[in-house]
Amino acid sequence: MSIVLKHAEIFTGDGKIDDGYIRFEKTIEAIGPMSEYVAQANDQVEFVNGKKLVPGFIDVHAHGGYGFDTMDGDPDQINTMVNKMIHEGITTIFPTTMTQSNENIAHAMTGIAQAAKKNPVIQGTHLEGPFIAAIYKGAQPEKYIKDPDADLLDHWNELSDNLVKLITYAPEDAGAREFEDYCLEHGIVPSVGHSNATREQMLASRATHVTHLYNAQREFKHREPGVTGHAMLEDNMYCELICDGFHIVPDMIKLAFEQKGPYKIELVTDSMRAKGMPEGVSELGGQKVIVKDKQARLESGNLAGSVLTFEDAFKNAISFTGCSIEEAVLMSSVNQATEFGLTQKGSLEVGKDADINVFDGNLTLQRVYSFGRRFDN
Repeated sequence: MSIVLKHAEIFTGDGKIDDGYIRFEKTIEAIGPMSEYVAQANDQVEFVNGKKLVPGFIDVHAHGGYGFDTMDGDPDQINTMVNKMIHEGITTIFPTTMTQSNENIAHAMTGIAQAAKKNPVIQGTHLEGPFIAAIYKGAQPEKYIKDPDADLLDHWNELSDNLVKLITYAPEDAGAREFEDYCLEHGIVPSVGHSNATREQMLASRATHVTHLYNAQREFKHREPGVTGHAMLEDNMYCELICDGFHIVPDMIKLAFEQKGPYKIELVTDSMRAKGMPEGVSELGGQKVIVKDKQARLESGNLAGSVLTFEDAFKNAISFTGCSIEEAVLMSSVNQATEFGLTQKGSLEVGKDADINVFDGNLTLQRVYSFGRRFDN
């Protein structure tokens, strides 16, 4: 039996249908204006009367939430975490690791691979570290930091069933060019992050993505553009933004949007274990984290990931930049699908997976469909 949502305001990712319908089971069977709707015998019809439909969100940078963390390496817990994240609109996710011992990262890779076999919401994984610069370590434990190592990455990628799609590294470090060769040969997007690279060093690299723009990287200065300036200047660079208002103040989010435009920004949560949990003491990579006033910080005061939900990231992006819903959809779904070749994801089109977020007029997320399965909020 097909579900049909009628009289919706539909943001497809490639345009807008003011008064439309969408028919789907596991995948989308039909979509268009109400004037083209033809009833079918197996339609299960629901009138949504002006609610806003957007493609399911794609989060390529999320460490954890709801008491769980990717680095725990437990496939059942990873699946539970991912399923809870569906309720905030995330219908595709890259569970994200962090700088840890080789053994702990290997354990996480194995856990992600096992979880992904049961849960198709997991479409890849993001390795954040350990090939980063200590000076911009952020909340990454310094004792495990090392230079880029293609052989080690190959080992972890194999353990993950070749699910590594994105890796954060410091392109100024020794061995980075050979490391990038491996990434590009294996369909892994090289992302500069936790890096002290200069503009000159960035021009020599083949990074095409920047991890959490502005944060944990050589800053934009008037005599040295650094990582942030390079990302702003180069058209081929996709930029992650954590739109919680703490990692980046709203004016700087607006600056990035006006410089890069909506086609090269990807909203991420960079969420950690404490998301969705009461404020207080939590943990990240064996480090004590204190969560207060919607901020997660190490005892040193460094931000330690976020407790941001993707629903809030979506609304904040609109509020901070003044962008349209259509532009927010590009940043929350379309761009990620485009960059990572997720051909079944990112937009509402016939044949694609039925990943649909349903918002009311105040942009409050009311329900989510993941592969056509309904999740109510």
